[in-house]
Amino acid sequence: MLAEERRQRVREIIDKTGKVTVDDIVTKFSVSAVTARSDLDVLAKRREVMRSHGGAVRQLNAVVDYPLRFKESIHFAEKLRIGQAAVQLIRPNQSIILDSGTTTVHIARRIKSSRIHPLTVITNALNVAYELAEAEGVTLIVVGGILRTASSSMVGPQSERMLQNLHADHLFLGVDALHPDVGYCTPDILEAQLNALMIRVANEVTVVADASKFGKRSLSLIGTLQCARRVITDDRVNPQMVDAVRAKGVEVVIV
Repeated sequence: MLAEERRQRVREIIDKTGKVTVDDIVTKFSVSAVTARSDLDVLAKRREVMRSHGGAVRQLNAVVDYPLRFKESIHFAEKLRIGQAAVQLIRPNQSIILDSGTTTVHIARRIKSSRIHPLTVITNALNVAYELAEAEGVTLIVVGGILRTASSSMVGPQSERMLQNLHADHLFLGVDALHPDVGYCTPDILEAQLNALMIRVANEVTVVADASKFGKRSLSLIGTLQCARRVITDDRVNPQMVDAVRAKGVEVVIV
């Protein structure tokens, strides 16, 4: 079987079942794990599938609110690099906000291992709070409210009332979609409202978004591109999208 024919068959499996693993490809097509990964990398580069830990999944729809556990497996290495780059912007004695998401949790893990302290971290995300609960030198403020089970985050009027009385030096904002002509978006209306308030109470905003988020729109607008100083993304990002974002006066950091 030719490589391109095999990749088409792999794509058909993903379209039908939603995902495929490297082991699945090795077993079904009698190829090596190296070849299986190469096939998935080619399909991902074409934006026909999304690479996940140990395999690939169907391209995500930006208006669908996928569970946190599922999103954690998508673009893991890229999110790790983004988190590492974001932490380089944090200084001792600052107060920062970490939004909910699977990229911001990598920032939390890096904060814990880097021992940046003293530091005050404000978050509405249970996964972020869990990572920093015992971090040395970190004062943790967890915003309460209504639990969004899909993202393990707190939203709603209670969250907003608590947050509006706080101030942060830096907000690290995770988004589900980023479009140069629209701005930053998320599928959830209450999440978008809280994110917009986070922007207002922070001196500086950095958006952390892997390349798959670029050029997409979702249900709820968080804010225009200019509400953030910079976007940190990975090296799979479309160069034309980068140029469009930079044309709006927003710095783009590629890792």
